[in-house]
Order: sequence, then C-alpha cells, then structure tokens
Amino acid sequence: MNKKNYKGFSLAWVIGIVIVTSIISAITSGVIVYNNNRLTYDLTYGDISNDQDLNEFLTVYASILSDYYEDVDKGALLDQAIAGMMNYLGDDYTTYLDDESTAELFDSLSGEYEGIGVSINNNDKSIVEVFDNTPASRAGIKVGDIIIGFNNTDVTNMTASEVVNLIKNSTDIFTLRLQRGEEVISVNLKNETLITPNVDYYMIENTNIGYLSMETFSNTLATQVKNALEELESKGMNALIIDLRENTGGYLNAAVDVASIFLEKGDRIFSLEYQNEVTNYNDETREHTEYEIVVLVNENTASASEVVAAALKENYGASIVGETTFGKGKVQQTMQLDDGSMVKYTSAYWLTPTGTCIDEIGINPDYYVTNENITDETGAIIGVNDSQLDKAIEILSE
Repeated sequence: MNKKNYKGFSLAWVIGIVIVTSIISAITSGVIVYNNNRLTYDLTYGDISNDQDLNEFLTVYASILSDYYEDVDKGALLDQAIAGMMNYLGDDYTTYLDDESTAELFDSLSGEYEGIGVSINNNDKSIVEVFDNTPASRAGIKVGDIIIGFNNTDVTNMTASEVVNLIKNSTDIFTLRLQRGEEVISVNLKNETLITPNVDYYMIENTNIGYLSMETFSNTLATQVKNALEELESKGMNALIIDLRENTGGYLNAAVDVASIFLEKGDRIFSLEYQNEVTNYNDETREHTEYEIVVLVNENTASASEVVAAALKENYGASIVGETTFGKGKVQQTMQLDDGSMVKYTSAYWLTPTGTCIDEIGINPDYYVTNENITDETGAIIGVNDSQLDKAIEILSE
C-alpha cells in the first residue's frame, strides 16, 4: 500500500479542497474597514495551482495528514498556518482572529443587536440606562431596578454576563423579576432587533450650538447622525460641535456616509494608495450642511474618525480642537473563513483630501488644547475640566 494514500489524502485532493475553500471564503468575505471597494489582484486560481512554493506547502500539509504518528486536527493545523502568514508580515493591523473574536468584532460594528434595550451594571446587575422605544421602556423598566430572576431561575448569584446571556439567547417571551426598592415586580419581555446607540447629542445651554458625539463607525451610524441633526436643527442649531474623542474607527463606508452628510457633492473625502496607484473617493450625495463646525479630537481619535476629521478640516473648513490624533493611515480588509474565524490584513494607505498620509503622524489640531483633571484635597481625581469643549464653544460663539 502507498503510505501517502493511507488516510485517503492526495496532493490533488488537497489542492482541490484549498481552492474550493478559497472560492467560498472569497464569496462570503466580510470587510471591517474597507467595504464596498475591495482591491483586486492580477492573480487567478490557475496561477495559484501552478505556484511551486504553494505546491511545496501543500505537499508538507498532505504528508503531515497522512504520515504523522498521531491524529491531526486539520482545522487547527491550517489555523496555525494562517496565523503564521499574518505574523510574518510584521504589521500590527494584520492578524488572525478566531471565531469568537470575529463574532464579537462584527457584533460591535453591525450597529444592531438582539435585546431589550437596557444597560446593566456589572457589579449588582442593576439597570443603569433604559433606551427609548425598546421592549424595556415599553414594559416600564426603570433605572435602578435590579434583576433578581429570569423566568423561574434565581439569578442573584449569577454574574451580569451570565444574566445578559440568558436574556440575549432567549427566542421567546420571558419574564424578568426586578427588585425596585422594597417591591419586587415581574415584567414580560421579548427580544427585538435594536439599533446600537452610537451618538449622543444635545444643545449647548443658552446658545444655538449643537453638540454631537460619535462612538463607533458602525453600519447604522449615518442614520443616527441624520436623525440627531434633524432634531438639533429643529431646536434652532446654527453651529455644531462634532466630538470624535476616543472614537477608534470602524467601517470606512460608514465614515464616507457620515462625511457625505456635511460635504457638498464632488468634494473629496479620501483617497486610497495601493502599490503606488491612487484612487479618489468623492461625495456623491446632494445633501450638505452650511453651519460652522468644530471637531474635537484626542490621541485616541483613529482610523475612520480621522478620515472624517480630515475631510471636514480640508474640504469643509471645520476647525480642529484638542490633541494630535492617533495616526492610523492604513486600511484593513478582512476575509471570513468557513469555521467563523477571520484574517484581517492591511490592503492600502488612505490619504486626506489634499493627498497627505497621516500614518504614524496623526492630524494636528488647529487649536491644541488639553483637558485638566479636577482633584480633591487628597489629590484624588474626581473629575475632568473639559477645556477642549469650552474652546470649541468659544470659537463658535465668536
């Protein structure tokens, strides 16, 4: 018997499986930052099958599966091979994510979630926030209520994460028992698909200045921004502060959608540089705004949020207040694999409208302002004096 065929594997079979898997992965690939304008390569599957280096790798792979003295987990073996390729590139943003990390990442950027619309304290399982127009708000759940039971299960000794999983994994109507002061109440609920809140907005007191912060560039962010602006404009807003501090980015197409709300049609939003070729991306919408804008940034303003800050600065005339931004000028693309894991790799540099690459440099503010900690008599920090916001208000008030 030919030992190479002992477990039913051959080089041709392995090549076939790899090519089919690659095709399926390409069809189902997801993109974390660079979404609709995927870069293409002058490389066919025929080229890959004729690649001697790849054939050598496949020969080793087939030999291990056939000849290794113990059973081998094929999935784990290929996972390690993929992770090794990512590590070889030496790029902080190029990596391999397992299925759990991939699911968490996509959940955080989808802009939607299945739930009842509350935020729960990790320590005592009390309700710290109830979002409007959600199952929780309609059921009368209030801030301060403490979750003590789920259906017939006492959850007082469970962690908040365990309780959240009970709620999240429920597909039918369920009952929560809540401690409200001295009273115990029960409410019936059913999960719904809800938009993850990614904006906070309000009018600055005694002014016509609106404030709008953005947390993550998710799939639903542009819709939330439009809704917020409509409400602020209805209250007489004629100037706007956009807060991108601590916003570490997200989907590039979400950044394009948000920037397009403010810019005029034809204005440059960003460019991509791939292998010395530059492709420009402009606003293609008819909508735009005309009020004065100040953008707040800090050292954690990164990636997609830097795209928006640069576009508003260079093509809208917005003023930038705060600290130099993080400086992430690289664009990542992802490919999701059949087992739920994902590879994330850098595919291009992005450039500001004037053609500047900010990678490892960041965006310098027009007004460099740092915030000051507020301390008590013992020196303990009890708050922050938001000098950056004060400066933004000062600029727009002038």
